[in-house]
This record gives sequence, structure tokens and C-alpha cells, in this order.
Amino acid sequence: MIAFGISIPDPDPYLEYAKPGIELVSEPDSLVLAFSSVGTAGRSLNLLLDAAATHDDLEALVLVHTFTQLDDPSFCAAVRRAFADPNVAVAGCAGASGVRSLAWWEGRTSVGDVILRYIDHGGGELPAYPWLEPAPPPQVVDTIDGCVMVLSPWATRNVRFDEALRFGHGHDLDYCLQVRAAGRTVTTIDTRVIIHRSLDPIEDWDTWLEAHVQLAAKWEGRAPWEPLELGDERTRARRAEAQAEAARSVSYARRLAIDAHVAELQRTVDEAAGSLSWRATRPLREINQLRRAQQARRPEPPGRRSTL
Repeated sequence: MIAFGISIPDPDPYLEYAKPGIELVSEPDSLVLAFSSVGTAGRSLNLLLDAAATHDDLEALVLVHTFTQLDDPSFCAAVRRAFADPNVAVAGCAGASGVRSLAWWEGRTSVGDVILRYIDHGGGELPAYPWLEPAPPPQVVDTIDGCVMVLSPWATRNVRFDEALRFGHGHDLDYCLQVRAAGRTVTTIDTRVIIHRSLDPIEDWDTWLEAHVQLAAKWEGRAPWEPLELGDERTRARRAEAQAEAARSVSYARRLAIDAHVAELQRTVDEAAGSLSWRATRPLREINQLRRAQQARRPEPPGRRSTL
């Protein structure tokens, strides 16, 4: 039995995105655990793990973010293929190896068919990480994107999210690092997922920076960060590293915003060009265009000089 777990801070995105996706991919015997969020992200997710762990027939627990929509009817088959390897403990639709910060996308990425359905600039659809050149799944990775986290029965029963990570970011990376420290494997799977959010990959920069510093301090000297010098410089170095990663993410987001704005303008032009009034006035526009072309070719009268 494959179970689906979701922590719900706001019911609206759950009802609009996550719930229809779960209904599309779930099987007749699937268990759906939909709990209201309680405390930190880690605390809310651990309650889901505790509930799923009591089922002896559990094959996998799929943790879905409320703004994530599963869109692959063969999703459960992909999960079973991943967990055919008993060493695999966590799987997801996107991830990376060589990760050095919360900005996991700065590593060597592997991404399935993941779509970003954005709400900015009139809305639209793009590949979720269009600036990447990812390897196709499946790939063994350091961490996966927490929009979809698929946990094996072993992971569900033996590894818990760190409830002390209080900033709301990094619980997915921390969990995967725990799994890898226990000698288990994290992998990507080939499945289609739609993420509903803005174009900006990091919406709360200050909180994200603090989360990076907290997580770096926890894992310092292990993986994936290099050891830093002792003393007061340590925190400043961690913060500088986080700011550098954040700056790159800002540039990605701005590039996406420009592309989305151009797409919005093109839609406006296409809609106008397809209207009845645009079609009706086409002969007049063509006559005016021909007149302007003839005037441009006409020589200036003798003695007349341009003032330009």
C-alpha cells in the first residue's frame, strides 16, 4: 500500500492542487493522510510519518507540498521501480548531487518532467528549472526537492525530520543527509509534477538566509559543506555563502520574469490580432503602410534640407 501524506497550513491550495493530483495517481487501497500543520515543518511532517509507520503493509509514504500537483497516472509504478532497490530510502522528482547549500539546484541536477505553473505576469507555464541542464532520472543524488518526497518503509519508521529547524527551509535537505549518513540512497524518479508558485524560487530571503546558517552549523565538518575557520568569522562565512547562492537565485528569477513578461505581451498582441476589429481594419492598415513606404522613397524637393 502506497500512502500519501500532506501537511496543510492553508486548505485552498490543497483543495485546488494537491488533492486532485493525489486522486489522479492514487490506487484503490491508497491511504491519504491530510493533517493540519502543527508547529514547525518538521513537527508537522513527523506526525504524518508516525501515522503511516503503523501500517504493516506500507510500501512507501509520499509527502506532497500543498502547491504541488502530481500529474502522472503511472506515478505509483515509478515509486515501486525506485524501491525495488532495498537500499533506496528517499526518492523525488528533482534533486542534485554535489550540494553545498539550501540552493540544491547549484549542484549536479537530475530532474523529471517538472512543470512550473506560475501566477506572475498573467500566468503561464515553464519547465520548473529552465536555467539547468539536468540529467534525466533516475540518478543517485545528495538531496531531492521537498515538493515531493517519497519515503521507503525503512525511512518512514527510522528517520525523523529535525523539529529544531525552525525557519521553514531545509528540512528536506537535512532529512536526505540523515538518510545518507545512515548508509542509504537518495534518488530521483521519472514522473510528471506541476508546481504552482511564483517565478521567484526563494520568496522570503531573510528567513532563507537564516535557515542556511542554521543548517550549515548543524552539518559543519560532515556533509556537504567544507569546514570553516573557528571563531566569529564562521557565522559571517556561512552567511556570505548563503548570500552568494541567493544572489544567483535572484538572477535566475529575474530572467524568468523577463521571459514571462514577454510571453504576456505576446499573448496580448495575439488576442488583439485575432479580434474582429483587428481583422476588419486590416485593409486600412495595409493602405497606410503602403503610403508611408511611398513617402519614404519620394525624393525631397530641391533646396529643402533636413534639420536633423
